[in-house]
Amino acid sequence: MTAMFANNDRSQTSETLDLAGIGIGPSNLSLASLLDSVGTIHAHFFERRSKFDWHPGMMLPDVELQSSYLKDLVTPVLPTSPWSFISYLVAHKRLYAFLNAQYDAVPRREFAAYLAWVASRLNGLTFDAAVRDVSFDKDRFRLRFDNGSVVAKNLVVGTGTTPFTPSWAAPFLGERCFHNSEAFFRLPSLNAARIAVIGGGQSGGEVVEALLNSKPALKELNWFSRRHNFEPINDTAFSNQVFSPEYVYAYLNLNNDQKQEALKASVLTSDGLSISTINAIYRRLYTLRYLENRHIDAKLSPNRDVIQVGVDKDGYRLVVRNRFDGGVEVAHADAIVLATGYQFRLPDAMAGLEDRIQFDRNSRLMLNDDYCLNWNGPKQNRIFAQNAGRYSHGIADSQLSLMAWRSAHIVNSLLGHDHFDLEPHDSQVNWLSSGHDIMVQSMAVDY
Repeated sequence: MTAMFANNDRSQTSETLDLAGIGIGPSNLSLASLLDSVGTIHAHFFERRSKFDWHPGMMLPDVELQSSYLKDLVTPVLPTSPWSFISYLVAHKRLYAFLNAQYDAVPRREFAAYLAWVASRLNGLTFDAAVRDVSFDKDRFRLRFDNGSVVAKNLVVGTGTTPFTPSWAAPFLGERCFHNSEAFFRLPSLNAARIAVIGGGQSGGEVVEALLNSKPALKELNWFSRRHNFEPINDTAFSNQVFSPEYVYAYLNLNNDQKQEALKASVLTSDGLSISTINAIYRRLYTLRYLENRHIDAKLSPNRDVIQVGVDKDGYRLVVRNRFDGGVEVAHADAIVLATGYQFRLPDAMAGLEDRIQFDRNSRLMLNDDYCLNWNGPKQNRIFAQNAGRYSHGIADSQLSLMAWRSAHIVNSLLGHDHFDLEPHDSQVNWLSSGHDIMVQSMAVDY
């Protein structure tokens, strides 16, 4: 992939790109890394931020990846790429040190440094280049910046997911009520004796662990989860089959209702708490109570729905329904941390095309099997969407696990032939009924 722009050059060009990328997060960085090995696709990726920075607000002490470092930008489909995590370790002369550290899981800061290393060296990326508007005319997309524009035959949206804020929390967002995506920046200066954490997944657990370790003034901690308990991630060999290409091929054969059931059944393979986080929280509470004689009124409350929040002289007043016994409870807090997850949304720059894009009855984007949005433009002009197919392609789509595999599908689709071999492997699990062949051709290019 040739570098068509110097970094930070957003001047207009008459040359038409084969592909323009909006956003440079891990997904589009993976796609750019694979395209670097192809050479025949003229692609360029644009990012509004001044540099690559992966979830900086979530880099709390000792947080870890929940997937293997081999599921990096390229390795599952191109293990010889110079943009692999192993190549990063070798380039920094710490491969042996890393191996000798015997990490059960890679520190998230290490993986973020790897991603930033690739982004700083890869051609075809321009930072500090906010796409202000996207339009379509005849057979070309036009992306407009503050300084000029570019045209492209195809688009790929890789702006990632955005923090989800419950409706009850929206009026209170600020220094004392914030999403966990800001935790790294907000927690150090948070002076609060009573804190409520909303959300029982891994992000909520990481916030709770950080609070217990760093807030000596903390007197009361309420941790609310909608789940039946504070449940561990389902990380067994068989459960991890849902993060395989074979599962995606099988999942694509389901109807919409079956997909929703499958997604619900596999939620803890993705959104559960890591065992290390669970044990760290439990042991910290034990140490505080029995070894340090420091009493914290820690209320870990699963099966709860926050139904109303207000402000009074004591801070925030939370009304919570207990779905276990049907009771209604009231809790008070000086601060609220929202570990309420993320959702995909089209970037504002796509507003001009939104009425041409199809959504389902739940206002979710409708993706074809090859990760293209359904829209009413010409078939040869495609809008690919990265990390937007949790409902259409399965739970792995919102994770790092199949990032390289998905990017390879997009490359194959752009080329019109199978540059990358993505035939399914032999699966240890039979997902479909006997005699029901996996429809590999459903991922084929449609011209």
